[in-house]
Amino acid sequence: FGRFNENKRYAILVAHLLTLSQDLIDQAIEIHDRQIMILQSKGRKAQEELQKQNGKSINEKVLHFADIGEALVKARNEELDPFEVLEKIMPWERIVDSIEEAKRLARPMDYDYLDLLVTRFSYLRKYTPVLLSKLEFRTTQASEPLLRALNVLREINNNKKRHIPEGAPLDFVPKRWQKHVYDEDGNINRKYYELAALTELKNHIRSGDIWVAGSRLHKDFEEYLVTKDNWDETKNTGNRLAVGMSAQEYIIERNTALNERLDYILENIDSLEGISIDKSRIRLDRLEKDTPEDAKSLSQTLYNMLPRVKLTDLLIEVSNWTGFDEHLAHASSNRPPKGEEKSIVMATIMAMGTNIGLTKMAEATPGITYHQLANAAQWRLHEDSLSKAQATLVNFQHHLSLSKYWGNGSTSSSDGMRVQVGVSSLHADANPHYGTGKGTTIYRFTSDQFSSFYTKVINTNARDAVHVIDGLLHHESELSIEEHYTDTAGYTDQVFGLSHILGFRFAPRMRDLSDSKLYVMDKSNVYSKIDSILRGKINIKIIQDNYDDVLRLAHSIREGRVSASLILGKLGSYSRQNKMATALREMGRIEKTIFILDYISNETLRRRIQRGLNKGEAMNGLARALFFGKRGELRERGLQDQLQRASALNILINATTVWNTVYLTEATKILKEKGLLKEELLPHISPLGWEHINLLGEYLFDSKKVPKSNELRPLKI
Repeated sequence: FGRFNENKRYAILVAHLLTLSQDLIDQAIEIHDRQIMILQSKGRKAQEELQKQNGKSINEKVLHFADIGEALVKARNEELDPFEVLEKIMPWERIVDSIEEAKRLARPMDYDYLDLLVTRFSYLRKYTPVLLSKLEFRTTQASEPLLRALNVLREINNNKKRHIPEGAPLDFVPKRWQKHVYDEDGNINRKYYELAALTELKNHIRSGDIWVAGSRLHKDFEEYLVTKDNWDETKNTGNRLAVGMSAQEYIIERNTALNERLDYILENIDSLEGISIDKSRIRLDRLEKDTPEDAKSLSQTLYNMLPRVKLTDLLIEVSNWTGFDEHLAHASSNRPPKGEEKSIVMATIMAMGTNIGLTKMAEATPGITYHQLANAAQWRLHEDSLSKAQATLVNFQHHLSLSKYWGNGSTSSSDGMRVQVGVSSLHADANPHYGTGKGTTIYRFTSDQFSSFYTKVINTNARDAVHVIDGLLHHESELSIEEHYTDTAGYTDQVFGLSHILGFRFAPRMRDLSDSKLYVMDKSNVYSKIDSILRGKINIKIIQDNYDDVLRLAHSIREGRVSASLILGKLGSYSRQNKMATALREMGRIEKTIFILDYISNETLRRRIQRGLNKGEAMNGLARALFFGKRGELRERGLQDQLQRASALNILINATTVWNTVYLTEATKILKEKGLLKEELLPHISPLGWEHINLLGEYLFDSKKVPKSNELRPLKI
C-alpha cells in the first residue's frame, strides 16, 4: 500500500472506508435483527417452561372447576342451596385458595408471550441507544409514525429521561402490543413502548418500509432497480429477458401453453401410468430405479484401473492441464503465482479446502511457513480470483469427451450442505432439523457434467429458493444452463415466475405434490375429469397493471443491479411494492401449474430431475470427504472467511472431478480396445470417486531425526 503513488493510495483508502462503513452498518442492522429474534425466542421458551412447570397445578384447577360446576348444576336442577352443595364436595376455604392460585397461574386470554419479554429489556438497552443515535433511518409516509417514535426514544436517551412524553406517536403499535404499552392507569409503559418500537423497526427494515442511510443491503427499494427512464430506453432494444414487452401478448401466450397441457391431461388421464387423481389430490407412484446393475460393475472395473494419487499431486497435475492457478493473481500486482509461489498457493487451497487450516498445513509442509500461507490467502484467494479459477476447471470439464455422456451442460441442480460452526458467529443459526448446535449452509450448484460451478454460504434457516437465480446468473463458466432442479425447499411461486422471465426452466422435485394448488386463467373452460385439482384462478388484471414494473425488476436482476436473493427476500412483505410482488406471484403460479402438469404427465422429466438431484447429493458426499479438518466444522466468524473456505473446497471438488474424468477416459479406451466396454453404461458412471486418492498425506518415521534415548528436544525460551 505504501508503494502506491499518492492518488492511488488515497483513492483505495476512500473506497475501502466507504465499503467498510457499509459493511459495519449492515452488520449492526443484522445484530439488531438477531437480538429481536432471540428476544422473541426466549419469550416463547419461557412460556413453554411455565406450561411445563405448572401443568400439574393447572390440571388440578380444571378438575376443581369441573367439580364445582357439577355441584352448581346439581343445585339448580334439584333446587338445593348451592353453598351447601359446594361445601359437601370441597371446603369453602379450599375453594378460595384454589381460586387465588388459579389467578396466579392464569395466562392472558390471547395466550401471548409478550408479557414475559419485559425481563429481557435490559439486554436490548446494552446497544439500542447507540444504534438509534448513530444510524439514520428514512421512510415513506406509511411508516412515519414509527420513525417519529424512534426520534422520541433518541431524545429520551440523549436527555436521560425515564418516561415517554405525552403526545408520543402510538399509531405504529401493533394490536397485540397495545395492552402492554398502556399500564393500568392508562399511562405509556416505557419498557413496552421501546420494545414495540424496536421490534417494529426490525420488521420494517426487513421488509424495506424503512431504509438506512449508508447501507448496502437496506436501501430504498427504488435504488435497487434501474431507473424508469433507463428502462424505457432499453426495454425494446437492449434488454435480455425471455418474454415480450406486451402484457396482453404474454397473457395470451401463457394461457395457450397452459390450456395445451390441460387438454393433454384431460385426454390422457386414464392412460398415464403411475398417476391418479383422487378427491382433489394428485398421487404419483414412486419411480423405480433405472440404473443397470452392470453399470456398478463397470464403475468398479474402471476405478480399479486408476492409479493411486496424493491430493497434492492431483492438484499440481490438474493445474498443469488447465492453468486454473493462473487466475489466482495477486490482488495488488495482478501477477500470477510463479515458481515456489505456485506450491504455496496450492498448499493454501488445500489448507482452506480440507479445513485443516493454515497453521496445521504449515507444520505438515516442509519449506512453507505460516506467513507465506497467510499472505497467499489474503492476497490471492479473494472472491474474484477463486471464481475465475473455478470457472476454468468447469470449462475444462465441459470440453472433455467423457463428460458428454453425462450431459451437455444445459441442466443443473442446487443443494445445501449444512456445516456446523464451532465458534460464535453472526452467520450461524440453530436448526432442530439438523440436530443440536449452530451452523450454516454451503449452497452448491452442480451441472449435469458433475462440475460445481457456483457456491455461496447462506443462513441455515433461509429458504433455498431465493438463492437459485443468483447461481444461474452469476457463474462465470461457459455452461449455458436452461433447466435447473431443486428439492422441495427450493421453490416459491415468485421464483417460478422470475425464472421464466429470465429464460430458465425451473424444475423442482415436488414432494408435496398432492397438496399443490393448480390454477387456470379462464374458468369458463370445462375440464370435468380434472376439475377437482384446479382450485385457483389467476388474477390477470394485476399482471396487466404491473407487468412493466415486474420486467423492470427482472431486468435489474439480469444486469446485476441487485441480487435476486436480496430483492426476493424483501418483496414478500414490502407494503409499497405489494402489487409488484403479487403480480410476480401470479405469473409464478402460471409457470408452476404448467410445470406440475408436465411433471405428472412426463416420466422422462421426473427421471431427469431425480438424476440431477442425485448428482448434487453425490457431490456433497465428496465434499464431506474432502472437508475433513476440524471434524468438518467451520471456525471462522465472518461470512467472507466462511465463503473463502467454501470456494477453496469447490476448487478441490472440481480438480478431483477433472482428474477422475481424464483418467476414466483413458481407462474406457483400454476397455474399448479389448472389446469389454458397453458404451450405453457410461452415462451411469460418476467421476466423484475418491477411494484411490490419498487425502491425508504421508507420515515419515525417520529415526535419524529423533533425539537419542538420553537426550530431550530443547525448549523454546
